Amino acid sequence: MTVGRYHRQEIFYPIGKEGQQKLQKGRVCIIGIGALGASVANMLAQAGVGYLRLIDRDIVELTNLQRQALFTEQDVRDQVPKAEAAREHLSQMNSEIEIEARIIDVNPYNVEKLITDVDVVVDGLDNLETRYLLNEACHKHGIRYVYGGVVGSGGMVMNVLPGEGPCLECLLGPLPEEGSYDTCDTVGVISPITNIVASYEAAETMKLLIGSESLIRQAISVDAWDSYTEFFDVDPDPECPVCGKHQYTRLEHRQKSYTASLCGHDAYQITPEDDGSFNYDAVIGALQSEGTVEKKKFFTTFVNDEADFKLFPDGRAIINGVPSGEEAQKIFARYIDRQEQGL
Repeated sequence: MTVGRYHRQEIFYPIGKEGQQKLQKGRVCIIGIGALGASVANMLAQAGVGYLRLIDRDIVELTNLQRQALFTEQDVRDQVPKAEAAREHLSQMNSEIEIEARIIDVNPYNVEKLITDVDVVVDGLDNLETRYLLNEACHKHGIRYVYGGVVGSGGMVMNVLPGEGPCLECLLGPLPEEGSYDTCDTVGVISPITNIVASYEAAETMKLLIGSESLIRQAISVDAWDSYTEFFDVDPDPECPVCGKHQYTRLEHRQKSYTASLCGHDAYQITPEDDGSFNYDAVIGALQSEGTVEKKKFFTTFVNDEADFKLFPDGRAIINGVPSGEEAQKIFARYIDRQEQGL
């Protein structure tokens, strides 16, 4: 008798063969393929979820290897984007499923296109602003969203089920000012908590895909170092701008470009509006006379005495070694905007 890949999962009564078939038809988008997202992607690929869309804007770096389980030192040496590195490794582990890698920044221009054809969106993000944007997009389109966040040794998980309960803003309140809360960049993070939270996220995603009655309808707070787990109710707030009043201000607030500090980096990302008109090869050609240019598979590096950045095919750039977003914008305008406008 031949035992199939998912035999142990199929004889687990809450899933069974019928549940396994539902998993294999399931479509999941994971946004952020760092410590949380990489672990969730690994578990869902092992479980046989039929389609995974992996979205991340970053490149694998040495500091990631302390907690981001899918990546290797070779990925660091090759400067592979996280989404692509995860896709490559997971495809070798399970060739039966479809895995799509998207090396992009999630913003109001693209978030709705990225999530409206999936069953569940899973949070692997490292910044609150994008989470609040994702919360709005999922609520607007009625898409189930599994929230998870970690910092230090603690983490939280909650299923956000549009029309059935509270949203992320009900849980966390209004978006706090940048710098007023702890981040992994300021207080660190340990891998045990990322694995605990990712395990909850993966399990809840599987439950959502098969329609399990065991779905958790509370929020979970857990700490791996102080050894506690707490389940608590979150009431929908009728005054919540998202689920109470159906206001989607972040989705509707569109700018020509977005500037974001990258957690754990002395760098800022500039993301222009992607209207399909950016001429990547022509800009690279124009930069040749300005400094040292090296075109790689997924991006191009540029270095001279005053600038150091990575340029991506959609026009996005990561500006290294700058103290502020304003300085990053000046470099972007000088070396990328000016070159494109002069073509």
